[in-house]
Amino acid sequence: MFTGLIEEVGRVVRVGRASGKRSRATWQLEVAASRSARELKKGDSVAVSGVCLTAVAVTREGFRADLAEETVRRTSLSRLHKGALVNLELPTKADGRLGGHVVQGHVDGVGQLLDLRKAMGGEDYWLRVEVPAELARYVVFKGSIAIEGISFTVARVQGREVTCAVIPHTFQATNLPSLKPGEAVNIEVDILAKYAERMLVGEAAPSNITLERLIREGF
Repeated sequence: MFTGLIEEVGRVVRVGRASGKRSRATWQLEVAASRSARELKKGDSVAVSGVCLTAVAVTREGFRADLAEETVRRTSLSRLHKGALVNLELPTKADGRLGGHVVQGHVDGVGQLLDLRKAMGGEDYWLRVEVPAELARYVVFKGSIAIEGISFTVARVQGREVTCAVIPHTFQATNLPSLKPGEAVNIEVDILAKYAERMLVGEAAPSNITLERLIREGF
């Protein structure tokens, strides 16, 4: 589990299909990130711009991860190139504080960056993205959303257009300054919203609590 609080911005060293006959269907991503590498070991999870990956090799300078074809196709990692910046977060420790919100690293879809501009008369920024139509119902005013792995509070929702406020620290400590309008961004909606929907439409496990039983028990 992650929180959406970015710990380091890594730089892509290499991305592409792995060499060797046994790896033909696999992509590999190599990231330079010395700070994260100090805590990583082979087999550990790491969120790369919101995508939970497994470090298959770790050096003092960074790490390497394998990307399934499905991951490349369904996330913004498909736009990566040598030199691209990626947001990195290590899993939350069991005894740590949950500073952002519950982020699984399971990207729900790819949105499009519409605009990122400084707020008039202030130091903050406004981030506008368009989310996929099938995800729009999970995004609510003042709810949580992860964009490129960054935990945000939704400031405005207009149809599929979502606006979030970006404080200067977040702007400086993430890959946001490197992104341009029109680029793909990873979107993960609040997992609680999906559970709530499942319960409301009656797909959750049936309950044996009825009005008659509550009356019988004295409620």
